[in-house]
Amino acid sequence: MSFSCIVSCSKKDDPVITNDPDGLTLVTTLTNDTHKIGLYTASGKLQTGYNEVYIQIKNIQGSNESNAGVTWTPLMHMMGMTHSCPASAITKQSNGIYKGYIVFQMAGTEDEYWDLTLNYTIGDATYTVTGTIAVSESAKRVVETFQGSDNIRYVLALVNPTKPAVAVNDISAVLYKMESMTSFVVVNDYTIKIDPRMTGMGNHTSPNNVDLTQGTGGMYYGKLSLTMTGYWKINLQLADATQAIVKGEAVTATNEGSSIYFELEF
Repeated sequence: MSFSCIVSCSKKDDPVITNDPDGLTLVTTLTNDTHKIGLYTASGKLQTGYNEVYIQIKNIQGSNESNAGVTWTPLMHMMGMTHSCPASAITKQSNGIYKGYIVFQMAGTEDEYWDLTLNYTIGDATYTVTGTIAVSESAKRVVETFQGSDNIRYVLALVNPTKPAVAVNDISAVLYKMESMTSFVVVNDYTIKIDPRMTGMGNHTSPNNVDLTQGTGGMYYGKLSLTMTGYWKINLQLADATQAIVKGEAVTATNEGSSIYFELEF
């Protein structure tokens, strides 16, 4: 048995979902004939780059569906083409919330927009819902999409720190390669080299940085030293499993920055 509905509902015109998960804000509600599905983030927004997204499924009676199997497909509708973006598997949390992440490479506009399809099963019944979602531009550069010297197209996105401090910060990122316009897979065993610089302060760097290598959950982890508040450009170089650089340039006396980078300001 299957059910299908394509609809887009906003937080403003359909505040049906109550008992919001602690610490999260409703982004939008998607609705079909049988369920109302709330999408949540910490900020209440979806932006370019890495987005941790939480899902709450309520039936028509208003009860949580806490034992569903959920998959999703984000799709960007452009004037002459469509494409997807990196998205994780969705895992069930202990409180009946479902969690995953999506990495948007670009913001939506009035003419070119993202939608999100959720397919889910409850018992022996299958359901689907599709709705338009608003994706805005992040204030800082937190995602890079590029073709490497190996002719592979990559998507690299900053995960943490979300609240940088004057300290040696934990830094993490996700790295995907594009197999097709709708297929992205995690890249394994690469190295993401970092060189943070304060461009407004003589382009000085900082000590005790550790390049990112792959760890738990396929993410990449390292250490980022920030010695003062202000604007930091995190210059990046991507090295493959043989340590060959496939994108990005070293900062030198004659080269002030890499062609790929993240930005932080605090």
